[in-house]
Amino acid sequence: MVLPWALAVLSLIPLLDAQSPACANLTAVAPITNATLDRLSGKWFYIGSAFRNPEYNESARSIQAAFFYFEPKHAEDKIILREYQTTGNKCVYNSSSVTVYRKNGTLSTYGTVVPPPCSHQRLSPPESGREHFADLLLTKHPKTFMLSASWNGKKNVGMSFYADKPEVTQEQKKEFLDAIKCIGIHESEITYSDEKKDLCGPLHMQHEEERKKEEEGS
Repeated sequence: MVLPWALAVLSLIPLLDAQSPACANLTAVAPITNATLDRLSGKWFYIGSAFRNPEYNESARSIQAAFFYFEPKHAEDKIILREYQTTGNKCVYNSSSVTVYRKNGTLSTYGTVVPPPCSHQRLSPPESGREHFADLLLTKHPKTFMLSASWNGKKNVGMSFYADKPEVTQEQKKEFLDAIKCIGIHESEITYSDEKKDLCGPLHMQHEEERKKEEEGS
């Protein structure tokens, strides 16, 4: 949660309202409620993505594996993001926050050019980066979600797919493929992650043990 974002967001709601069968199972979330945030809470795996934006596409292709935790803060309209990404045969950990724009159903973070919602490379501080946005899309499966964005119209559309497990069912994958088709991207343009290449297991275990000790000590 890559995460991945844009300088300006073109809402997909008009597109999803079209009578295309490929768009039938998608729900553009607006507004984002506390119940929506609760659904996003927990551990997620980056499954795959497709971007027409060259910079985002290049970044996505460098990702070997990635997983992250979302911890919503309802009162602050933000989500604490803890991300573990394997790229270049190295594990990169990043902790940051995601801003929630409830009314228009978008999420944002600051940083360099990256696919949402994860940084997929270390985020720069707000003053040295720019704000990247993504539309939140929910499927009929509560254990998957997607983020989409558009840069300057259809020429730069993109979408990323996330699940609560590193592997998805054929039915879940079909929803992603339908969504990709819905925004006009061919299946051959999708880049998938590979859990077998994950190198963040030891660091993740270390962090979980530290968190457990902190909770026991508080």
